[in-house]
This record gives sequence, C-alpha cells and structure tokens, in this order.
Amino acid sequence: MMHPSRQAYVEEAEEDRGISLDEIPIDRDYDMPSASAGIAPEKASAILGQFERKRMAANIAVPTDDGRVRAKLRELGEPITLFGEGPGDRRDRLRGLLLNIQTGQGTGEAGDVAMEDAPDEDQADQEEEFYTNGSPELLRARQEIARFSLPRAKQRLAFQKQEATIPLRTHVKFRKQIKERLQGFELQGSQTAGDRHVSMTRISPNGQLVAAGNFGGSIKLIEIPSLEEKMTLRGHNNKVSGISWFPGATLPESNVSPDSVNMASGGAEGHINLWSLTQDTPLSTLEGHGQRVCRVEFHPSGRHLASASEDTTWRLWDVETTTELLLQEGHSRGVFAVSYNSDGSLLASGGLDSIGRIWDLRSGRTVMILDGHLDGHIKPIHGIDWGSDGHRVLTGSADGWIKCWDVRKVQRTGGIGAHSSAVSDLRWYKGLDDPIFGNAPGMDEKGNQLPKKSGTFFVSSGIDRKVNIFSADDWTLTQSLEGHTGPVASVDISRDGKWIVSGGHDRTVKLWGRNDGEGV
Repeated sequence: MMHPSRQAYVEEAEEDRGISLDEIPIDRDYDMPSASAGIAPEKASAILGQFERKRMAANIAVPTDDGRVRAKLRELGEPITLFGEGPGDRRDRLRGLLLNIQTGQGTGEAGDVAMEDAPDEDQADQEEEFYTNGSPELLRARQEIARFSLPRAKQRLAFQKQEATIPLRTHVKFRKQIKERLQGFELQGSQTAGDRHVSMTRISPNGQLVAAGNFGGSIKLIEIPSLEEKMTLRGHNNKVSGISWFPGATLPESNVSPDSVNMASGGAEGHINLWSLTQDTPLSTLEGHGQRVCRVEFHPSGRHLASASEDTTWRLWDVETTTELLLQEGHSRGVFAVSYNSDGSLLASGGLDSIGRIWDLRSGRTVMILDGHLDGHIKPIHGIDWGSDGHRVLTGSADGWIKCWDVRKVQRTGGIGAHSSAVSDLRWYKGLDDPIFGNAPGMDEKGNQLPKKSGTFFVSSGIDRKVNIFSADDWTLTQSLEGHTGPVASVDISRDGKWIVSGGHDRTVKLWGRNDGEGV
C-alpha cells in the first residue's frame, strides 16, 4: 500500500498538470515556488513555463489588420477562422502558432514552410521597435516636443539638485505631516450623476469643476464643492472612457479662453471629441480608431493629444489641425492607458496584454518595457501615471497591484497590493509646489526651504468599492475611503491637494476632503 503522503503527492501532481495564470494568488509578490517549499516540481516548472511563454509571446509582433492576419494563417496552412472566433482571438491564435514555431514546437509541413519565412534575429530586433513611416508633420511635431521638453527637464533637474540639499530630518518631518493630514480625509459630498454608471472623473486645473463621463455617452460638469451640475456635454453615443483637461484650462493666468479647446474625451464608439466650456456640443471630432478609445491625454504643451484604444494602437494627434500624426503599434492587445511625463518627452502606455511601454516621443523609440520578466503584472494594466520627478511611473492592474518603475534604473523600484480586486484608475499627486506646475515650495518659520509635496502620495480606485491613498515614500496605505456601493471606476485629485473625486457604478460622484477645507 502507498504511503498516505506519497498518495497525496501523486494526486496533487495529477491535478496540477494544467496550470492557469488565473489560479495564481494575487495578494503577494510572485516569488517562484520550488519543490523545497512543499510544491511539486511539476507545478513549479509549469508556472515558470507559463511566465516564459508569456514573455516570449509579448515580443512577437503580429499584424493588427484582420485581413493580414487571415493571410498569414492561410500561408501557414491553418484554418482562417474557427467557430465563434473574432479578430482578437484570431490574432492570439496566430501569435501562439508563431511562438510554437520560434520555440521549435511547430510540426508538420506548415511549420516547415513558416520556419523558412521566419524573420532572422536582426529583423526581429527591428520589429520590436515598432517603427512606422513618419510624415513631415510628425517630424515637425517631434522637433517641437524636443524644443519644449529640454528646458523643462533642465529646470526640473536644477530644482531636484536644490532639494537634495535639504536635511533628511526636514524631509521626514515634512512627509509625516502630509500623512497626518491625509488621514483626515473623509466623505464631504455625494451626487447622482445620471441614470448610468459613472465611468470617468477628472478635476479641472483650477480645482473648481469635475468632468464626469458615464456609460450613456454624456459628460457632466459638476461644481466643487457644492456638487451642483453646471453643464451637460453631449457628443458620444456610447460609454465615455477617457477625459483630459487642456493644460492651463480654467486657470486665469494661463489665458486659455473658455471658447477654445478646454477638454478632450474618448468614447466607446471610437471617437475623440474636443470641447469648449461655452457650448454643449463638440468643437471637433477626431476619427481614426477602429475600436473603443479607452483614454485620452493632452501633452503638457497642449499642442498634441494622445489616445489609447482597444484596436491595439495609441495615436498622436495635432490639436490645432485635428489631424492624426502617428499611429503607434507595440501592444499585442488593446492599449488601455497613456500618460506623459512632466517634461513632455516621454509617454507611457499600458495594455490589456499586461505590458507597459515607455516611448521617447522625440525619436519614436521604446526606451523601456514594463514587464520585468517575473516582476511585471499578470493581468491587464488599467491605469498609468507619471510622478512629477519625471523618471518614475506607476502602473495599476487587474491583478490588484500598483507597481512603480524607474526609467533611470530601468527596473521596478516599488509596489503594493493596492486592492483586493482590479485597480481601475490611479493618479499621482502632482501638486502646486513644483516649478514646472507654476509655484515653488514654501518656507518654514525659520526661512528654510521646505521639500515639495508633489510625488509624496498617490490615490487609486478599485473594483472592491474603495478609494485608497498610499504613501509613495514607503509604499504603505495611508487612508482608505469607503462610501461607494458599487465598483469605483475612476479617481482624481486636485492640484491644490484639497479634494479627491471618485465616480463609480453606483451612478454617483463622491467628493472627499478634510473637514477644515484645507488640503495637504
């Protein structure tokens, strides 16, 4: 008779021959198990194999055009389509076939033919860059971005050198005070924003309005802190999934006219609308994406707009001429989020393929891939945002984690299990105290310079119905705001740090702040 422990080992090995990434727990870091940890060697090997295949698959470029995908499948001798298979499924099947060929698992005549056509190593490296043919307009845009970003980078670095002279004890005391003030945030108001789920909330630069988009396609401008509805914008016929305010809009010192472009929005129908604050219909509509536009983001200069879409591309638009400058591939699934760094030289994109990428807008090159082999996300990335320091970027994922990546070190430098389920949105506090955003930090009572507040904390929203505030210094939870009765879809924080606004599937927009009306 087999010993009971040996019998259990055999049964476990039999059950675990097929490993699914969905079965891997998401409440901790993913240190790879080994047999010494009490886990069968077969299971440890299978998990490692899954991660390795995922990494290799992410580096295989396949066509985004469904016609080209079908042609490639026909060339490989595979069925052009399977029962119930859509374009996305077809691309995934092609990627799997190409992966099998690259790893020597391709069999049969079709595999032999495909191997002859497989690109050599140099070609693969070139395809990894995802270069596209550029127009003269794109060249001029890249030159403008370089001229705009270089002085800002110089200014930012000079300020950071100055801040480095502040004593460590001053930094520690200052950050502790910020944490204490954040712990005083609580619900200050709630307003129903229509009869459909609220999908996106973004606060205006002056902190006096919040734009709230919903599943019905409308955007409501709601006053802060009264939460009184001021205007309803109608232009989308499906879910509003991206909103961005024009840099300097609503700020008196910026001279941005209410009649000009003040805001952009993206919808599930694939359109991007540009809005003023004086009419309830779009000033213009940008068309080009083939599927849902998930996020939109203005360049810090205001001259360009980036859009992320489920058609697996992000695009760059000229705001003044409303023309498309760049169609950028690079993700194997839909692109869900985009964000510019404070200088305007880099753009980060996060995809449903669980991969993030950092792009140099001046050259078009990918300068960093946010997967880190075993350090990356194992589920789609839903949120991405840069810190004001210009070199750190946060990613939030359906795996419940928020991770921080440092472009200078080209590696992950921090992270936290932020929510018990998917992270839906995140925003890093940019603040008013950074010279790039208009003001320098203050002085203490002795006339000594204080550290800046920007970059010290960030907020996130989750499907677990919570809005969380985290310290960016030690990756700890500072405050958890509860009040939504359904999943929270979006969150934002005002530039003065007074207000946090969230919107969710309970159809409400909620305002969070301190009872004394002061921010951080």
